[in-house]
Amino acid sequence: MGILEIILLGIGLSMDAFAVSICKGVCVKEMKIRYPLLCGFFFGGFQALMPAIGYYVGAFFSRALQTVGSGIACVVLIIIGVKMLKEASDPIEGDANFSILSMILLAIATSIDALAVGVSLALVGADIFVAAPVIGFITFWFGFGGVYIGHFFGTRYRTPAERVGGIVLILIGLRIVLSHLLG
Repeated sequence: MGILEIILLGIGLSMDAFAVSICKGVCVKEMKIRYPLLCGFFFGGFQALMPAIGYYVGAFFSRALQTVGSGIACVVLIIIGVKMLKEASDPIEGDANFSILSMILLAIATSIDALAVGVSLALVGADIFVAAPVIGFITFWFGFGGVYIGHFFGTRYRTPAERVGGIVLILIGLRIVLSHLLG
């Protein structure tokens, strides 16, 4: 998996965190720098951690799954992408609670998909020492920026952002299976 695919994967995975950050920004009455920093650090940190955990779980099982690994990776990415497309039209729920517990719970909730993607990364032999930091870095900036966007522009961009993220994950999943079948 090349760096461009990892960047696109990071963008796709960051869309849930971006949407939640927008919701947080919508609920903030007075903007303070700590709000976007908290979203960026929590969401980016968990988005980097979860694929690494998933990667090592996937690597543990990859020997047994070597022959069907690309197919599993494709299915996982497509399911996550379809789920994101479905959730794009769900009503927005947000609050201005930036407590540590609230942020940890939101970070876990928005990065569960990244855990499954980490398994897929192991199955296709991606370099997790490149992928995890890139995914985390991208998510940091989407989380950071999402708070500002939500605060200044309202909820207008949540649905398109999640749709783009879902489509990107589906396309990466299809590319994995096609490269396996054709290559």
